[in-house]
Parts: sequence; C-alpha cells; structure tokens
Amino acid sequence: MGKSKFWSDFKDFAMKGNVIDMAVGVVVGGAFGKIVTSLVNDLIMPAVGSLLGGFDFTNLKAVLAKAVMDGETVVKPAVTLNYGNFIQETVNFLIIAFSIFLCIKGIAKMSKKKEEEPAAPAEPAPKPDDVVLLEEIRDLLKKQ
Repeated sequence: MGKSKFWSDFKDFAMKGNVIDMAVGVVVGGAFGKIVTSLVNDLIMPAVGSLLGGFDFTNLKAVLAKAVMDGETVVKPAVTLNYGNFIQETVNFLIIAFSIFLCIKGIAKMSKKKEEEPAAPAEPAPKPDDVVLLEEIRDLLKKQ
C-alpha cells in the first residue's frame, strides 16, 4: 500500500460525518462531565453533608491498616478504603446518566414528531392496461 493511498484512506475515514460527530460529542461530553463534577462536588455533596451533620463525604474512609510512623516520618502509609469518594463519583454518574437519558428522550420525541407530520398525498398507482381496456369497452357498450 502506497503512502498516498494510506493518507487518502485516512482522510476519507476522518472526514466522514459520523467520526466528526463523535469527536464533537466526546469534547462536549468531557466539558459536561466537568460541569456535573463541579455540581456534585461544590453544590450537592456539601448540602447533603450539612444536612447529615456537617461532614465532608470525601473524608469518609475505612482504615484497613494504620500508618507506620518513625517519630514524625511516615515509614508506611495507611491503607484505606475511600468509600466517601466512591459515593461522590456514584452521584456524578447518576446525574450524568439521567441527563443523557433526558437528552435521548428529547431527541426521540422530536424525531417522532417529524415522522408524524402528514406526508404529501401519494399519487394513485396507474391502472393496469387490461383494466383501462375493459373500462373503454364498457363505456363503448353504454353508448350503443
């Protein structure tokens, strides 16, 4: 395969509408993910934390093994399960999934409306030649 054929194939692939649409979707999705993360981290979880006693979910963890210290120096850090962060990321996921669900439902509703619009009336199919001939014979017989 020649170099020019390779680049030509790549250009054809990259310029297809679906690939460009997907790239735009990934960029917009990344930005949307950051917005939702900020919404959860900065607005929702602090409000929920204050309602439940004023604690921060990101600090929730279970210590499996305590840190080993030599004076002020950490020899071996603590082993923890950070389930608070997991709760926060789960809320992130649920909000993003719900938002995507609403978008897809809206798109489906709009495309359904387009399908429901009445189409132009179709022209009747032409009559077969034998039917036309029989009608002409009938009309001639009526005139006699």
